[in-house]
Amino acid sequence: MSLSCLLAACGTQTPTVGTSDPYETSNRQTHEANLKLDRAVIKPVSTAYGTVVPNPVRIGVSNVSETLGLPSVVINDVLQFQLGDALHNTARFALNATFGIGGLFDPATIFGLEERNTGFADTLHAWGTGEGNYLVLPVYGPSTERDTVGLLVDIALDPIGSVLDPSLEDLPLALKFADIADTRYRYSDLYESVIYDSADSYVQLRLTYLDRRRFELGVKATQDATPDQENQAYSIYEDFYE
Repeated sequence: MSLSCLLAACGTQTPTVGTSDPYETSNRQTHEANLKLDRAVIKPVSTAYGTVVPNPVRIGVSNVSETLGLPSVVINDVLQFQLGDALHNTARFALNATFGIGGLFDPATIFGLEERNTGFADTLHAWGTGEGNYLVLPVYGPSTERDTVGLLVDIALDPIGSVLDPSLEDLPLALKFADIADTRYRYSDLYESVIYDSADSYVQLRLTYLDRRRFELGVKATQDATPDQENQAYSIYEDFYE
């Protein structure tokens, strides 16, 4: 599906409650392929990474990844007219990039400059764009049409990647993969309880993702969730997805 088609779909499909999943057949196929990839590659790699690499090093790598992403966050803060957050994140970047030794450490949080993350998908929401239909992306997993557009724009417009030396242009992506591997390792039991132990992992992951995103954006949770499902979904995004 082209970017222009996704943008058009986001503009016309605007569910904020319930679930809009007209691509369920293909989504389920992608979901199953992602599960096979997780079993064969992602879980073994994340387990090896979490076992071999000491925890302080893994935390440092994740900190560097987050710091390199802050200029993009600031741009989206400005696009959303959240100037207070833009100043906050600019100060966080400056402090961690200098006194934090390139983001290896996180002194900004100690001084009250905690992480305030955002992206272009959030910007589209602020501009009034609906979330569109539910999508499952290869490798990446749960998304929506709006979030997919936001992801692609964030990747294409990464300001740090565009100014790095050509020999280092893949560094942000490598750090991001390491951060994902660390998260997969840290929350392995929680993640696997959803994707492997649920009666229907596709439905549970869809519910979890949509409720998490709507919670982040201040939108009401899905109406088709039972109280037990909502409790599990909130538990997951408070941990694994934060």
